[in-house]
Amino acid sequence: MHIEKLYDRAYDWLITFGPRFIIGILVLIAGLWLIRVFANWSHNRMHKKEVNPTVKPFLVSLIKVVLRILLILGVMQIMGIQLTLFAALVGAFGVAAGLALSGTLQNFASGVLILLLKPFVVGDNIITQGQEGTVTSIQIFYTIVKTFDNRTLIVPNGQLSNNTIINMSREGTRRMDINYKFANGIDIKQVRSVINSTIDKAENVLATPARRIGISLLEPDGYTIAISVWVNAHGFEDAKQVLQEALLQDIKDAGIKIQGV
Repeated sequence: MHIEKLYDRAYDWLITFGPRFIIGILVLIAGLWLIRVFANWSHNRMHKKEVNPTVKPFLVSLIKVVLRILLILGVMQIMGIQLTLFAALVGAFGVAAGLALSGTLQNFASGVLILLLKPFVVGDNIITQGQEGTVTSIQIFYTIVKTFDNRTLIVPNGQLSNNTIINMSREGTRRMDINYKFANGIDIKQVRSVINSTIDKAENVLATPARRIGISLLEPDGYTIAISVWVNAHGFEDAKQVLQEALLQDIKDAGIKIQGV
């Protein structure tokens, strides 16, 4: 008898609420698919409109999150789940969730500040967390930096907004400093002439600002020449290696000995 009543109640529940749940699940599946299509369409439209590449991933991610929240609320309404009950549950767990997600919310707020204040943008070379690399993406909660040895560094935005960041490429150019030590018996004019000749032939060295070549240190056993030239910020390390190799070769070809080499 009790089993028959249980079957009857289950049957009544299926008749009453079953179609709603089926429709809700179908709407959820279709909605997630449409959100993905719309996000891809938005990404392509932003690309055609030449939207700032720094803002583009952030906006696409934000669109996905907002639409998914609205979809879930709509599915709950279709299934007959009372939103007042949902609101009560949200209120009950609000404090705990707020504490648990405090770091996540901080990362979100920091991501917004990074996009607004622009301490760096996609494509900049920065030093953060002791690592140097190129910013490839700024997401809602984190920023992706690819290091020069091809490692992917994922940094929470909260850490970026609360710590010192060195932007190596923001100014467009960087000064390159190279030091060589020579014995006192070597003619400074000859050394300067060889260095200037090498720099004149270097393709990556900029004409302005002007180069600086001078004695930075005098010691009993010799003197140190400081060479300062300007190059483009992007490709700094490559330019430095090429110039140092050329200087070393030309100095040796001139018969001049560098101390310690």
